[in-house]
Amino acid sequence: MRSPHAYLLFIATLLTSVGYGATFLLTMHFQALGGSEIDTGTTLSGAMVGTLVGVPLVGWFANRIGAARMAALGAALVAAGYLGLAWIPAVAPTIIVAGFFIGLGWGTFYLAGPMSLSVRVTDSDRGFWFTRYGAFQMGGIGFSPIVATALIDHLGLTTAQAFEVVAASTALAALLLVIFERIAPYDRNAAAVAPRGNWVAALPSIARTKALYPIVMVGLGACVFSGMLTFQTSLVEGTGLKASSYFAVNAVTVVAARFTLAPLLNRADGDKASIVLLMLMCAAVAAAFWLGLGVGVQVASAILLGLGYGLVYSLIQTQAVNDAPAEHRNAALTWFVIAYFVGIFGFPTLGAWLIVHAGLPWFLAAILGFGLAELALALTRQTGGMIFRRPRTEVSR
Repeated sequence: MRSPHAYLLFIATLLTSVGYGATFLLTMHFQALGGSEIDTGTTLSGAMVGTLVGVPLVGWFANRIGAARMAALGAALVAAGYLGLAWIPAVAPTIIVAGFFIGLGWGTFYLAGPMSLSVRVTDSDRGFWFTRYGAFQMGGIGFSPIVATALIDHLGLTTAQAFEVVAASTALAALLLVIFERIAPYDRNAAAVAPRGNWVAALPSIARTKALYPIVMVGLGACVFSGMLTFQTSLVEGTGLKASSYFAVNAVTVVAARFTLAPLLNRADGDKASIVLLMLMCAAVAAAFWLGLGVGVQVASAILLGLGYGLVYSLIQTQAVNDAPAEHRNAALTWFVIAYFVGIFGFPTLGAWLIVHAGLPWFLAAILGFGLAELALALTRQTGGMIFRRPRTEVSR
């Protein structure tokens, strides 16, 4: 894998991730049109459906047309979704269609992007490149709402015009991904794993390997990430703190850590490193119980989450690919992403109910419970516990 080729993919990833981060502006956009948070929920429900449609499409077609081309298609669909939102003059049922396109595009890209990288690197280098890939992805997600808000507040753009800028960035990303597919070579025969199979049928084989652990773990970790960021506004309400400070510190921490610590993590024992990082993630949630003490606690929580979740994601993503049978690695990555989206989009429903009906302490307790469950699985994986069943080997006679 040549660095110029890799950074072409990374820049496209940064630009496409802007589309995901811009979803934080949906409520502001609909309020400008006379709508409310209900319209945001409607749009995101369409995005959730689109995401779960997009992921299987990659599993079925990436080997046929190239994973980078599938990622380019995803970026283009995100652009179409944001143009749809920008050009709708008033709140209408069609917002769910725009949301569907955003989700379909993001789900397609989210799997096809790392898949296009995975087939171009060796097993030993995969963790190193995944860590850098993730830094650009988190950079786009974390900084896009901050930049978009600055465009609106300081340059006088409307939210619709900001969405047009987002659409332009994801359209450019699609072009870069098409170029990447053409100029970055890889062994197509080696990459075409299970060309006649499918990711659903591969699940029993994957479940008999240690790849099952990171697939379950990423879903639990996504609940923690989604809970801490989606409801940061609720967590800081009445404290005098700003949610944007948490987003900014977390994003800077993830990007900086993935660039500076990538070589160290690549050489480290992945099992032991993931346990340490998950401890940091759980500490970030625990610190959130005392946000009322001031900005220092908020910054500490954001840094701990950035280090813990931000770094462990790449480690377990690498484990999911490397531990799966060679012929089912794309399928393992597909299941990994599906588990992630179940956590990202599934937990907010439970989280909102807990905040309204039980209160913030129970909400944080639930998030901490998911984090501790992921930590328990990491410990079990290291010791070869009950979930992992070694395949039978026949003894020659």
